Amino acid sequence: MKIREMRIVPVAMADPPLRSAFGLHAPYALRTIIQLITDDGLTGLGETYGGSIPLRDLEAARERVIGQDPYHLTRIEAAVAGDPTAAPNRERPWEGTLSSPVQTFSPIEVACYDIIGKAAGRPVADLLGGRYRDAVPFSAYLFYKHTGVGGADGLGPASTAARERDDYLAREALSPDGIVLQAREFLDRFGFRSIKLKGGVLEPAEEAATIEALREAFGPDVPLRLDPNCIWSVETSVAVAERLAGQLEYLEDPTDGKANMAAVARRAPMPLATNGTTSWAGHPRDGRARSIAILLSDHHLWGGLG
Repeated sequence: MKIREMRIVPVAMADPPLRSAFGLHAPYALRTIIQLITDDGLTGLGETYGGSIPLRDLEAARERVIGQDPYHLTRIEAAVAGDPTAAPNRERPWEGTLSSPVQTFSPIEVACYDIIGKAAGRPVADLLGGRYRDAVPFSAYLFYKHTGVGGADGLGPASTAARERDDYLAREALSPDGIVLQAREFLDRFGFRSIKLKGGVLEPAEEAATIEALREAFGPDVPLRLDPNCIWSVETSVAVAERLAGQLEYLEDPTDGKANMAAVARRAPMPLATNGTTSWAGHPRDGRARSIAILLSDHHLWGGLG
């Protein structure tokens, strides 16, 4: 079996005017879908970040992937990373270095697993060690936001249809009450049973008050998490952590850098988490610094599922 075609499809989805420590979301969120098609007609799908850089890197990797056996993931990874001896066409001039070979390989690997699973007639979970449970709980992901639903509405008022539905996507949520209303919609409509709040937007005391309002609204059986995206100082992080003792399941990336995270971890009454470690090499550094108790992984950053 060989990969005979690699299609790269940019996708833009309407994105509400959400707030984070990085600023305001644009009216559209960008992703990239890839399709690998084999010579016997199987198609595998993968997905990754959007924008010009991932698109450019995937385009550069295309000729390194075409002609490969989708079962030979190690060889494909080496070819994507820039090893010409692993590429099917060794006579082709090599095209320099990708901005992120690991992230470029990730959707390709997922698409290959999709092909392998289809060829074997088994779900991808069986290729990765087997299913441990039949359902996995997802957390509601709450954002402070302005009025609007994104897309063609941009930053202006929500569409007429959304206003008529009193759509939870359209309503402003820039206060504890607004976030509680948003959370209630998520839990009632979709069955979420835990909540993560994207912080780093309002004053830290106001965000702590939002967590307190969520705890009062939903009780002790709904785990709460807070992520201010590394924007707080050590002292602010500790002050918020102490105020929210007993109310947070974990506090994610309150401050920047392993040394600062470790300083907070020594004084915080709840575990700290991070998604800032994105390689195996980072584990020993986290362990030596004792900066986190929970590692949040993202297969797009780590290079795939395997």
